[in-house]
Amino acid sequence: MKKNKLIERYSRNFNTLTEQEQSLLLKAKVCIAGLGGLGGAVTEMLARVGVGYLTLVDGDIFEASNLNRQLFSTEATIGASKASVALQRVKAINSDVNVTIYETFLTHENCNKILNGNNLVVDCLDSINDRFMLQKAAQKAKIPLVSGAIAGTSGQVTTIYPDDSGFELIYGKTTDTRYSEKGIESLLGNLSYCALFIASIQASETLKVILNRGNTLRNRLFIADLMTNTFDIMTLQ
Repeated sequence: MKKNKLIERYSRNFNTLTEQEQSLLLKAKVCIAGLGGLGGAVTEMLARVGVGYLTLVDGDIFEASNLNRQLFSTEATIGASKASVALQRVKAINSDVNVTIYETFLTHENCNKILNGNNLVVDCLDSINDRFMLQKAAQKAKIPLVSGAIAGTSGQVTTIYPDDSGFELIYGKTTDTRYSEKGIESLLGNLSYCALFIASIQASETLKVILNRGNTLRNRLFIADLMTNTFDIMTLQ
């Protein structure tokens, strides 16, 4: 992108971000695992702020039940691949973003390959076991992981570096059979404003990690309940 065009596109980023920081974002490579309520919103925000390389992963298709909260879900996209629709959306927002999509679910067999070459991965999955799998792959790739989860009007975010204990401090051991199914969101549902709120925190954490700026949620867990307007940050140890 020519400098004048770059400055015009990102003019509202500047003063909050420097041109040097914007350049760092344009070179950053971020993988987003899961393109539902959290992942779609994170993808949109990172594309708009100017993260230059996005790897988007989801093997699912849009269903009518996604319409209440998932940004890329419309009546016209019901039945369409979430990854394919996300690609089209990013290109409509910012054609200079380099996008790679995987129309597949993450597995132990493909996780390492998909994360290879990325600087950071954003966890927008809905299975606790899959989060542990993703953390293990991120540790092997030696990259940070920004995780978000929502249920009803509540949500949480944490940032995990390769040497951190991470999810074990939140959920316990990976062998705990309580986590064989999906998380509590399957019982409490998901509301649009909660998904967008938690996705915003994830996007913020992603930029702070890339730019090495500000206080991240490393070894801490941000917890929010939007029904009671209560917010807390727990130290993980």
